[in-house]
Amino acid sequence: MVDVSSFETSHVHSRSPTQSEMKKGIIEEKARTVPFYKLFSFSDSTDVLLMIVGSIGAIGNGLGFPLMTLLFGDLIDTVGRNLFTNDIVELISKICLKFVYLGLGTFVAAFLQVSCWVITGERQAARIRSLYLKTILRQDIVFFDVETNTGEVVGRMSGDTCEIFSQVGKFIQLFVTFLVGYALAFVKGWLLTLVMLTSIPLLAMAGAATSLIFTKASSQQQAAYVKASTIAEQTCGSIRTVASFTGEKQATSSYKELINSAYKSSVKQGLSTGLGFGVMFLVFFCSYALAIWFGGEMILRKGYTGGAVINVMIIVVASSMSLGQAAPCLTSFAAGQAAAYKMFETIKRKPVIDSFDLNGKVLEDIQGEIELRDVCFSYPARPREEVFGGFSLMIPSGKTTALVGESGSGKSTVISLIERFYDPNSGQVLIDGVDLKEFQLKWIRGKIGLVGQEPVLFSSSILENIGYGKEGARVQEIEAAAKLANAAKFIDKLPWGLETMVGEHETQLSGGQKQRIAIARAILKDPRILLLDEATSALDAESERVVQEALDRVMVNRTTVIVAHRLSTVRNADMIAVLHRGKIVEEGSHLELLKDHEGAYSQLIRLQEINTESRRLEISNGQQDGSIRNESSRGNSVSRMHNDDGSVSVLGLLAGQENTEKPKDMPQDVSITRIAALNKPEAPILILGTLVCALDGAIFPIFGLLFAKVIIAFFQPPHELRSDSRFWSIIFVLLGVLSLVVYPIHMSLFAVAGGRLIRRIRSMCFEKVVHMEVGWFDEPENSSGAMGARLSADAALIRTLVGDSLALTVKNVASAVAGIIIAFVISWELAVIILVMIPLTGINNYVQVKFMKGFSADVKTKYEEASQVANDAVGSIRTVASFCAEEKVIEMYKKRCEDSIKSGTKQGVVAGLGFGLSFFVLYSVYAACFYAGARLVKDGRTTYNGVFQVFLALTMTTIGISAASSFAPDSGKAKSAAVSVFGIIDRKSKIDSRDESGMVLENVKGDIDFCHIEFAYQTRPDIQIFRDLCFSIRAGKTVALVGESGSGKSTVISLLQRFYDPDSGHITLDGVELKKLQLKWLRKQMGLVGQEPVLFNDTIRANIAYGKGGEEATEAEIVAASELCNAHKFISSIQQGYDTVVGERGIQLSGGQKQRVAIARAIVKEPKILLLDEATSALDTESERVVQDALDQVMVNRTTIVVAHRLSTIMNADVIAVVKNGVIAEKGTHETLMNIKGGVYASLVQLHMSAF
Repeated sequence: MVDVSSFETSHVHSRSPTQSEMKKGIIEEKARTVPFYKLFSFSDSTDVLLMIVGSIGAIGNGLGFPLMTLLFGDLIDTVGRNLFTNDIVELISKICLKFVYLGLGTFVAAFLQVSCWVITGERQAARIRSLYLKTILRQDIVFFDVETNTGEVVGRMSGDTCEIFSQVGKFIQLFVTFLVGYALAFVKGWLLTLVMLTSIPLLAMAGAATSLIFTKASSQQQAAYVKASTIAEQTCGSIRTVASFTGEKQATSSYKELINSAYKSSVKQGLSTGLGFGVMFLVFFCSYALAIWFGGEMILRKGYTGGAVINVMIIVVASSMSLGQAAPCLTSFAAGQAAAYKMFETIKRKPVIDSFDLNGKVLEDIQGEIELRDVCFSYPARPREEVFGGFSLMIPSGKTTALVGESGSGKSTVISLIERFYDPNSGQVLIDGVDLKEFQLKWIRGKIGLVGQEPVLFSSSILENIGYGKEGARVQEIEAAAKLANAAKFIDKLPWGLETMVGEHETQLSGGQKQRIAIARAILKDPRILLLDEATSALDAESERVVQEALDRVMVNRTTVIVAHRLSTVRNADMIAVLHRGKIVEEGSHLELLKDHEGAYSQLIRLQEINTESRRLEISNGQQDGSIRNESSRGNSVSRMHNDDGSVSVLGLLAGQENTEKPKDMPQDVSITRIAALNKPEAPILILGTLVCALDGAIFPIFGLLFAKVIIAFFQPPHELRSDSRFWSIIFVLLGVLSLVVYPIHMSLFAVAGGRLIRRIRSMCFEKVVHMEVGWFDEPENSSGAMGARLSADAALIRTLVGDSLALTVKNVASAVAGIIIAFVISWELAVIILVMIPLTGINNYVQVKFMKGFSADVKTKYEEASQVANDAVGSIRTVASFCAEEKVIEMYKKRCEDSIKSGTKQGVVAGLGFGLSFFVLYSVYAACFYAGARLVKDGRTTYNGVFQVFLALTMTTIGISAASSFAPDSGKAKSAAVSVFGIIDRKSKIDSRDESGMVLENVKGDIDFCHIEFAYQTRPDIQIFRDLCFSIRAGKTVALVGESGSGKSTVISLLQRFYDPDSGHITLDGVELKKLQLKWLRKQMGLVGQEPVLFNDTIRANIAYGKGGEEATEAEIVAASELCNAHKFISSIQQGYDTVVGERGIQLSGGQKQRVAIARAIVKEPKILLLDEATSALDTESERVVQDALDQVMVNRTTIVVAHRLSTIMNADVIAVVKNGVIAEKGTHETLMNIKGGVYASLVQLHMSAF
């Protein structure tokens, strides 16, 4: 069991920064970490076993180097004692055989070390991610309003947990080498070892300082990337809004500022690490300078033998180098501890409203009587603005109560309090006389069904989406619920029926279709209390009538609370409560309230009345209700279902729809030269860094050569020994000084080059993404969650190919070249023998990288799917909470993680085999070196001194090869990431808004013609939306598009904005085909207001100014646009006014307030063509009247296309076009179309009238 309470980190409430705050610079965060041992708090018994076995393997592997130095000492003694005997070759052969045995033992140990730690690392990372997601889903809604957002959560899950993948096995191996080596050194010569130990405190201080600076820079970098991830998620998840308002440049600019801050932090990391290494190697070489001088004195004064001194020094060489190699592990631990702090802080947070808390009352059933008693409430994000102050409301059991009133009056807040998304500041919310707080939260929510104004579906099948309403529901029950909600008819027409996949943010369904699925989900739940927040607002007249009848049947003997603007929806309610500014101003039935002619309800009725005598159409009091409503899909209509190649569903793999093909646009491989070419602007830096790195790489082979010289010196006569030891001591000090200069320079230079590369790649990738055609985002693999993961994890991995890893490669090459040159100069025959064997290590590494690449690509694909599960769930947290779907989401996420664990297990085994094999080959090469050397000496072709010099140079060279082998797992992942990223960079957008070519008309009249248009969405090519669609829109006129849900009305707007291009035919503006016009200019001529507007997590001012498409909007322009659409009044009444942050996707504003801000955003653009896709559907009566008046003024002399269901919106249009079966079935004015007997339009109006 994991004791979450053991985490003693403190939780701090803070509002998530907005984009505006991000632009001002990164908020400084105190670098805080978790204790190291807590990184492994989430291991189970299998992980403990793997860690134990892996640690034993690491210990065994760590013993290899000290044992090798002992064998080398034996070799020196053997040579010294038997130099002139005949059996010296046989004696050396026995020692060489011991090298082979050591290689076999190290192979087994290294395999266990790497494979066990990689496997447990994948397992624990998946578990931490799952626990983090579980904790996130457990949080109350306040947490999402105030402290986090979807981008931050997905960003941390994609990046932070990767840091926790441990290098513990490697650290244990190196640390054991260090400890055992020094222990052996003490045995061989304690006084000399003691002298050399004086360097340890200095090494420790240098390492501690480096780690401290690295941790701080890492935290700053992580904070910047989290905020960049938020911008990426917002932009990709709202791409239609971004494209429509030509906001690509703004999004790119914001993103670039944040990744630039991360770049600065990465340069600090490089400099601090370089200084740390430089100081450590200065101390390291100085300690050997001291050892050489002191060792010489010990030989002269204390009778030490040359062999003993050399043995001690070689052991300390190996051990001290291991300590230096362990330093990067410490920096990784520091980065992991810093990254884990925020995640663990969240994991230990216990919410006030805890959906996982099983305490509380569980009754046999409830009657459903609801009472809000003296409730005071304000939203946590705006604590000073009171929504309710002493609010009381009684909702009788089994009755229907309707809440009406203007936008922002508190209607939806009542729903949120009943669902217990929030607790009141004071007062009580009671069900059957019991305070909501006393019930078990999961149980009471199970008794409540919610259908919201903007219902959220998951990236899953329709079957699963409806199935969320009831755990373990049978297919027959789901089908029955779909029929009851009038959804079965359109579902049956889809290619895969109930198994059809729903896209991100439901972009594969029209508005009415997704609403009907949400209603079916609520019907399946069979709740005692039904909450309907504008539940039928998105339906056309026929669907609304059928669904309303279904709801009427479902509502029988259930407590029902209806929130609605359209009074015809609520007129049959048992009781109607009129809310105004958080107070109930009237209560009663429809007829009772109408008796007070001056009452608030009667005034609302009068506002909705339409004088139709002049139009020969009479509609009763509820005119607003009888609307022919569109199923707006934000520009995608009934489009973009699951495509033919069987893309992977994100929340559930059903009916064999699992993806088995790679995305068509993905390249198979990316060469290192291709990545390096992107670093061309930093060529001078890289050239200088490479030269410095080469010098760095040559240091250790030179060190080996000099050390061999020292061996010779220790066997010289006393007077030569004294002078030689002093000389070589000075040389070693100079080597240390050289290291102090070289390390900071080369690490800083490569940090700059690598940092700029990753900044450039992120920037290029993001810029390419935001300019992709809208249809590209319809593919599941291009969802905002997947994009966030690619930009966060993949781009960071690519740096390992060019930054520190390229430096390591250059260093290794230089080391190998230097070592080989030295070997050839001293004994070319021995060098040739060794050179023949060295490629074995290279072949081994190459095979390992190839295997690693395949597995890492598989792991990455599985992880992206898991990331989208988290993205969906967190972005739809209210729906998840309402349907108690937390466990279902977590189970699905765990399933995705299980797939990545399986791939990670294969990866660990292959990596372990490669790592172990590299050691076996290494020691076998040593054995061959000494055996061949002995043979050459016997034949008189070299000397033993020459053999030692070649061996020591080779030893230092092979250290680099071992380092490269240990790097292979990261290299494989990085290459896989490069394929993913370059797949985006290389793809050419079919409709590229960056393309400056094309015509720009001086004067736009606004004549629009659709000529023989045929169109089907690419993800559903078998469903034809338009068949030879033809119609014209004259300049300055208003054309209204009407028709059934999914008929393609919103698709007209999508084609006009060039979100998509028609398959055949053409669309013209003022006689010029749209494709010939400059795209950015074209979109600037159009102002779009959708049914469900997308606002960004920024201030109201910034959201309205967004309409200018990157141009500066003056305060006067913003205020004028707000006043024109009746928004200025409510904005001014908020304490922070235009500086109010609207929250993620505008969650802090009511539906009507959001819509008015969106209309202001379109108005400030001053478009020549106005596109209104249910622009007033979310407004209350008063707001609708004022906004419609404003729109009427704005529409004067502008070409306007209106997609609407409300007759009041379309009756005054110059032309009404009826879309049916992919063509324009009828066209004309309202009066003309009404005179067509049996006409489609007349039937729609008659259907509308019969509903009242």
